[in-house]
Amino acid sequence: MMKSTVQKAKEVNREWHLIDLKSQVLGRAATDIAVKLIGKYKPTYTPNIDAGDYVVCINAKDVAVTGTKAKNKLYQHHSMIPGGFKEINFEDLMEKDPRKVIIHAVKGMLPKNKLRDERMKRLKVFVDDQQPYQQQIDKSQKKA
Repeated sequence: MMKSTVQKAKEVNREWHLIDLKSQVLGRAATDIAVKLIGKYKPTYTPNIDAGDYVVCINAKDVAVTGTKAKNKLYQHHSMIPGGFKEINFEDLMEKDPRKVIIHAVKGMLPKNKLRDERMKRLKVFVDDQQPYQQQIDKSQKKA
């Protein structure tokens, strides 16, 4: 008879992943990032335990979208002040801050629960290929 084990919060072992977003499609990259943040690819995955890994994304300025999304995709928010509705399209947001595009896509793909904020804290997004986490990434890859 097979037994299934439930992972405890003390038993969580986090790794570091480096993802290069150069010429990757936004949605496909965001799903890959979300799976790593949740830890769903691990055999010890437990839904109520935050057992995901750290994800470092580089070259956010080079992420691609398909079709006419570059011109037509809108990001909307409201400041809750009368007349506070704002919207910006994909191209303008990429010029202003490409990191926000990645963060918005990944946040939308994570489950809407109490663990989402902690998972988002482990996402590090950089506009170009310069990032300060190379030592942790190398150490994590040596273990694997």
